[in-house]
Amino acid sequence: MLIVVDDLGWMDLGCYGSKYYETPGVDRLAASGTRFTDAYAAAAVCSPTRAAIMTGRYPARLGITDWIRARSQGGTIPPDRKNPTGFEDVGQKLLTPQNALWMELEEVTVADVLRSAGYLTAHIGKWHLGPDGWYPTEQGFDVNIGGCDYGQPPTYFSPFATDKLKAPPGLPEQEPNQYLTDREAAEAVQFIRNNHQRPFFLYLAHYAVHTPLQAKTAATAKYEQKPKAGQQSATYAAMIESVDDATKNVLAVLDELKIADRTVVIFTSDNGGLSQSTNNAPLRAGKGTPYEGGIRVPLIIRWPAIEHQPPTSSVPVSSIDLFPTILDMAAIEPPADVTIDGQSLVGILEGEDQNRPFPRDALFWHFPHYRNEIKPYGIVRAGEFKLIRNYETGEAQLYDLSQDVGEQKNLAEEMPDKIKQLDVMLSKWLIGIGAKMPKPK
Repeated sequence: MLIVVDDLGWMDLGCYGSKYYETPGVDRLAASGTRFTDAYAAAAVCSPTRAAIMTGRYPARLGITDWIRARSQGGTIPPDRKNPTGFEDVGQKLLTPQNALWMELEEVTVADVLRSAGYLTAHIGKWHLGPDGWYPTEQGFDVNIGGCDYGQPPTYFSPFATDKLKAPPGLPEQEPNQYLTDREAAEAVQFIRNNHQRPFFLYLAHYAVHTPLQAKTAATAKYEQKPKAGQQSATYAAMIESVDDATKNVLAVLDELKIADRTVVIFTSDNGGLSQSTNNAPLRAGKGTPYEGGIRVPLIIRWPAIEHQPPTSSVPVSSIDLFPTILDMAAIEPPADVTIDGQSLVGILEGEDQNRPFPRDALFWHFPHYRNEIKPYGIVRAGEFKLIRNYETGEAQLYDLSQDVGEQKNLAEEMPDKIKQLDVMLSKWLIGIGAKMPKPK
């Protein structure tokens, strides 16, 4: 079971240090599994990370480097039904690559592989990897409840529709004013009940805690009375509580049906917390940015097959690692004719990360787009050092995350050799992966 929360920040859980949000269900999961302190989303925005989770491939390799526009947001499907490959002028210094409008059907997803191995596969919640024709049922899932081209729900309360936007598919109204996160959890519980006697893969991809910020009244009122502790929004806190309640419910049904001891549970987020909604401190900035607040996320994995999982791991890992990890756990060989960028985390979960180095030199990011004040950038993290390259100006920032997780001291002038070393690594990776780069007008 893979649980992905939308826009959940690294500091948004009790087990990661929040003193305001209450997450006993997720904290219980963390206490019985491994909590990764240096886990990263493959991108600072949602669609690229979701594609990376599904395929184990870097977003730059997939051509999905920004969030995908729904048809209601101008994501018009070309008559030839081919993804755009050109450039666009957004009124800035550089022409930027056009982002994909969907994840290509030729991509092999983790659901494709597991279904071929006899697993029943279900997607519940947010998809955001293309319109109908590219929905989850076209990408390896037997069941799709709620998945479409929406990046956020029209509303969090049933009938989950507005005057302008229909409800996500597969979510007919069951009761007035039902909360969407509760409904997603109920659908997940029912799926588990119906299918617990056979192998299944459940991808529970909550629309929460993405905007619009809407929560249940009673929970919001509770947090309005609670002393603030850096994080301020009572509505956002109540949304997180609903996600936690959902987590408790799905964990409870695993216990009830006596399948918890043979069910892997993975919990993570698709990017860092939105700065307007939450406070990511001590991390710098938030969603969309190249700083840790934009890309560092919670990751918790409980694998009951391992009797003594390490409680934490500080190995830098990424969304791209989930695909090979899940296949490794299921003893399934990855597709031989596909380049998989991720690495299996099984060795870490078995406690081997202290005895041998994780087989990867660096992690990379590529965002060739403009977003408000954010300019196109690339990132490499190698060891404890992180370089951010501004594609427009060529400027490089360098941070030692072991001493400066808040990225307050730019070491670029002090360590020119390290800048050169990491910049060469990033350039070689961009060329090798075929990344589409912005270009001068």
